[in-house]
Formats: sequence, C-alpha cells, structure tokens
Amino acid sequence: MKTRITELFGIKYPIVLPGMSWISTPELVAAVCNAGGIGWLATGPLSTKETEAAIKKIRSLTDKPFGAGATLLMPGAKENAEVLIDMQVPVINVSLGKPDDIVKRVHAYGGKVIQTVVSEKHALSAVKGGVDALQVTGYEAAAHGGKVANLCLIPAIREKVDVPIVASGGFATGHGLAAALALGADAVAMGTRLATTKESPVHERTKQAHLAATVEDTLYSNRFDGLWCRVLKSPSAEKSIRQGMNLFRAAIVGPRIAKSLNLSVVKVMLGMLAQPDKMITLAHMATAFDKIKAATEDGDYDKKGVQLIGQCAGLIHDMPTVQEVIEKIMQEAREASSKAAEMLK
Repeated sequence: MKTRITELFGIKYPIVLPGMSWISTPELVAAVCNAGGIGWLATGPLSTKETEAAIKKIRSLTDKPFGAGATLLMPGAKENAEVLIDMQVPVINVSLGKPDDIVKRVHAYGGKVIQTVVSEKHALSAVKGGVDALQVTGYEAAAHGGKVANLCLIPAIREKVDVPIVASGGFATGHGLAAALALGADAVAMGTRLATTKESPVHERTKQAHLAATVEDTLYSNRFDGLWCRVLKSPSAEKSIRQGMNLFRAAIVGPRIAKSLNLSVVKVMLGMLAQPDKMITLAHMATAFDKIKAATEDGDYDKKGVQLIGQCAGLIHDMPTVQEVIEKIMQEAREASSKAAEMLK
C-alpha cells in the first residue's frame, strides 16, 4: 500500500506507533518498524543519557526508518531534542509546543518532522512552521486528544492543509484504517492496539484489563494530568480525577522526576515559575507520573495506578505479535476497501 506517509517516511504500511511513555520502548518501536510500520520512541521519562542509549538500541534492532518524540512542555524535552538531532533520528514527532528551530535543523540532515495537533488552529500553525506531516489526535484517543472526534476532525483539517496526515485515536482494526484513508488521512496511529501485543512492555495484568474493556470503559478528563486525556475506568482513576491536582504530592514527586531526568531541581522549578500558564499543567503531570508508571510497569491500574487508554480498547480481543496484528490490519483494510468500492459502483 502506498500513501503519502509511506512515501514520506520510506515505510511499507501506513501504521504508526505513537510515543507512549513507558510503552514505546526501543523493543516495541523496532518491532513495529520491522513489521513495516514506524514507531516513535517515547523520550518523556528519559534522561539524555537514556535517550541516547535508547536510540542506539533501536538501531541495533532494526535497519528500518524510525522516529522519536519530543514533548516540548515536559522538563528535559529540549535537552532530549538536542540528542535526537545530534544522532540524526530520521523522524522527530514534536508535541505540546512549537518546534522553533527543530524543523530547520532536522531538515538540514535530511530528517522529517511530524507535529501532533488536536485542532484546526494547531494544524495551521504547525504547517506554517514548516513541518512535513501532522499527527491529528481526536477525541477517541488516550493522550492527549481534543474535543472533536476524528470522523469530523480529520476531514476538517484535510480541507485546510495539504501535508500528509496521521490520524490518531479510535483506530485498532483494518476497517478503521480504511475509514481514515477515506476521510483524508494518509496513515493511522494505533497506540492502544500496539500496546496490547506480545512485544509490548505493558504489564500482563494491565494488558488483560485492555482486553476486558469495552468502548464505554474509559474516563475523559483534564483533572488527571492537566490536559484532556482518556484513562481506563477504575476505582483509582475515578479517585484521581475527583481529587484533581495534589500540590503536596507534586512537591514530592517533582524533584524526583527532575533527578531521574538528570535535571537541576532548581532549574525545573524556575522554569515553571517563568511560565505560570504552564505551571498548573506541569504540577498535574508530576502527580500523574507515578500513577501512569504503576499501571504500565507494575500492573496496578485499579488501586493506585491509572492507565491511559483509547476508546478502541473495546475493539481489541486478542494479544498477537506486532507482525501478526499489522498483517491482519492490512488484510482487513484491503477487504473493507474492496467491499466499499463494490457498494459504490
């Protein structure tokens, strides 16, 4: 299958693994790339040394094109972006911030930049900034989507921009891929689907919760990590959303996060104070940090942890290998497209 995304990134299939913290590890990224798609390494929880090691690990596991994320709102993101540029990562996925000079520097070595957006306004700004493609995140997604579902969001943005689009949120089957292409997208990102595979580092207990979930078993709120996101419905998730931000916990967890990223605690705190509009969001993220990690790595999604998950969890009923799931999705997409073409004659 050829789309503008497959041609832009030099991949076989229009399937993307988004950069999910503690999930989009070198092993899962490489598995997706080797199966014909492309994945973004999640650098949010990584220090610069860990990011460098992760890039080297990916390159030892695959010779296919790959990418990495730069979540610019997060402490340490700019430092990690420097590592990605120095190591000439083929694709950089920028989110939660303007790419500044990243686009120019990545283009200088022949790389590509794809920016995550959740609205028409953000899409137009990103295109104006010179990005090569957009990753459009709709209401159905885990984190961090907007308030418009992809059925309307994708064609609305397609009307206004001419760059390739990766549709993210609600996609877990070949039928979804075929639908996204019909809406004007050039590929789909499948976070929850690829997180529920044998190669995924998500704890087995949490994977089983993915399989048990229906499309209605999620909660959507901006009171968990400060941005609109979707989480698996559970007692701990409901409690976390009711409580909202805990400044005391943020004060405890924040310095530990800074230390894990090899950043100065003073620098992080001063950065927050210098940007008061982002201060509350960062405090929310600090309180959410341990909860997301607990659900993903330890399997505690219901007592203390909180699992980010998309509505498409209700469409997932098995746990195949990455290779198997991508081959199945492509076969389903071909069949769905052929059936639609027959009906439209």
